[in-house]
Amino acid sequence: MSTATKDVAQVTKDIVAPWKGKRGGIIPILQKVQHEFGYLPDEAMVTISEETKVALAELYGVATFYAQFHLKPRGRHIIRVCRGTACHVRGSLGILERVISELKLHEGEVTTPDLRFTIEPVACIGACGLAPCVMVDDETHGRLTKDKVPDMLSKYE
Repeated sequence: MSTATKDVAQVTKDIVAPWKGKRGGIIPILQKVQHEFGYLPDEAMVTISEETKVALAELYGVATFYAQFHLKPRGRHIIRVCRGTACHVRGSLGILERVISELKLHEGEVTTPDLRFTIEPVACIGACGLAPCVMVDDETHGRLTKDKVPDMLSKYE
């Protein structure tokens, strides 16, 4: 077991400890582990299963059911491209494609190799008056065009 794996396992054991022998702790445990590591590492999931006696398949079932949980590392900056009706009509697909192109992501990739950005198309941001819009972390960028995407991304490098 590598040092990094030992750290993941030990940190995870410490998180699980208050919940040992109790019911109803799976979601809070997953939330704390994700908060600690930024996602749910495989090593942590195995440790949670061993410590709580909950089947690994059940843990993955919970983690994949809820959108709040992530099984892969995520970027420092989360880019949410609105795909709601108002944004779609005003060109959000082109903006999404330009963001993917600028980040040099290949098909199926959502996070840049340097872990700088993760892209998430979302159903609606709730800023229809600013359509089309994108959120980067907690900052909303409205009335975007494909040509404005590079300048927007450069603010987060």
